[in-house]
Amino acid sequence: MTVSPARGAPTRERFDRAVRLIAVTVLGFASGLPLALTGQAMQAWLSADGIDIATIGFLSLVGLPYTFKFLWAPLMDRFEPPWLGRRRGWLVLSQLALAGALFWMAATPPTASLAAFALLACLVATLSASQDVVVDAYRTDLLPSAERGIGSSLNVLGYRLAMIVSGGIAFIWVDPRQGGGWSWPEVYRAMALFMIAAAVVSALLIPKLVDAARPASVARNDLVGFLAVVVAVAVGFLATRYAFSPLAREWLAPVAGGVAAGETSLRERWADLAALFVGIAFTLPLVAWTARRARFETLLGGLKSYFAQPGAGPFLGFIVLYKLPDAFAGALLTPFLLQAMQFSTAEVGVVNKVIGLWLTILGALLGGALMIRLGLWRALLLFGILQTLSNLGFWWLAVNGRGALPGLTIPAFDWGFVKLAEATPVDGGLLMAIASENITSGMGTAAFVAFLMSLCNRQFSATQFALLSAFASVGRVWVGPFAGVLAQSIGWPSFFIASTLVALPGLALLLALRRPIVMLDSPRPAAGKSDDD
Repeated sequence: MTVSPARGAPTRERFDRAVRLIAVTVLGFASGLPLALTGQAMQAWLSADGIDIATIGFLSLVGLPYTFKFLWAPLMDRFEPPWLGRRRGWLVLSQLALAGALFWMAATPPTASLAAFALLACLVATLSASQDVVVDAYRTDLLPSAERGIGSSLNVLGYRLAMIVSGGIAFIWVDPRQGGGWSWPEVYRAMALFMIAAAVVSALLIPKLVDAARPASVARNDLVGFLAVVVAVAVGFLATRYAFSPLAREWLAPVAGGVAAGETSLRERWADLAALFVGIAFTLPLVAWTARRARFETLLGGLKSYFAQPGAGPFLGFIVLYKLPDAFAGALLTPFLLQAMQFSTAEVGVVNKVIGLWLTILGALLGGALMIRLGLWRALLLFGILQTLSNLGFWWLAVNGRGALPGLTIPAFDWGFVKLAEATPVDGGLLMAIASENITSGMGTAAFVAFLMSLCNRQFSATQFALLSAFASVGRVWVGPFAGVLAQSIGWPSFFIASTLVALPGLALLLALRRPIVMLDSPRPAAGKSDDD
């Protein structure tokens, strides 16, 4: 039977919509897989090897590339690999490079050389951030405004499914009694194979883009500008390490005199933290000045386009502050559960990494559905309040300890790729805290990703989304060193109270930004040429 055009067109439209949403889900999975490998999975590896809490907190700085990825994102806007088009070509390159870096990291145990291990983790984070740049740009270019809410929810779905694998099932794999008894290097090699599979999917299966034209900048200026910015960042790093850090320790030396050795070490961590923030204050203006002097045109053009819209500056402040409570509470959650609360790796893997992440997916899907009725601003406000209050669950757990609430028992199972050798009891307090945090975090993330997409100009989508998501990563990366020192100084209950209070500035700014955020809900036309033209 011949399908009439009137009926065939809507069918084709529904099919194309389904393909777009499947693509952002799959790419969300590829994007989420490496994150835990330089975050909570790495923290578990370091905890198992006996590394102290403050050091683990400082090692969260291996995630710095997530906050600086906007510096090389313009190159991914400006240049196109010789095959597969601008977005898909960069996707395949970054995913294959990630696989190689994970194999290398698996061959470098932290106890043998912590410095080399940290550098490799930083390389993995750099490549992961590069993949994120392209995934975010692809998703932003692909989805019309009407699909951003559900698209961001499905992106979170894929992202969290990947974290169930790299940060949940992996915890069960390494449990010697309950799981498979894998070593952490074996886990990292398995994740490298996943990234090779992701590269194959990106090359062969995801749809072509209808994309805006590339920025019309001088290629030589962009390359020279990028190299100049790299030199500026290196100067900032060296100044922090060899000037600001010794000065901070010298200034705090009189305060540290006459105290116990452990307290002296803690004061040195405070000195290192002070030097870190001075280094940031020195490096960022230096980078901005260098980019202007070197005429880094795609970066400057993307920033100019972004800052031309109303509320651009306050939006950046809100982006930093909105997910800060999540970042603060989650910065050292794995060491808190494994070391302070003495939960087993299998229990943490099942509850925090598997059950918890499924609850995050539920929260993301629920958030996407509610956004259709609430609109962007009201969703951000409601979900922001809920994700803030959820931090009090960890405060309750730190105060009341294990066994305060009745729990449940997960029966033994063997699914081939993951198993529990014995029935595993699950603490009720842990389940309560994880459930409330993950559901509300998933809802907040769905609204937040839709908000970021709505701010981007498609011609500079890689540069602008990289800038915005870099600001969103500030809390997750930079809070780590402060969180480690603070938790060791004031104890876990007070730490989680502090993580709740830091939400107040972000919520206040959201109230002030109601009108410009409501305006972002209006649709924008999509036009351009094929990504592979």
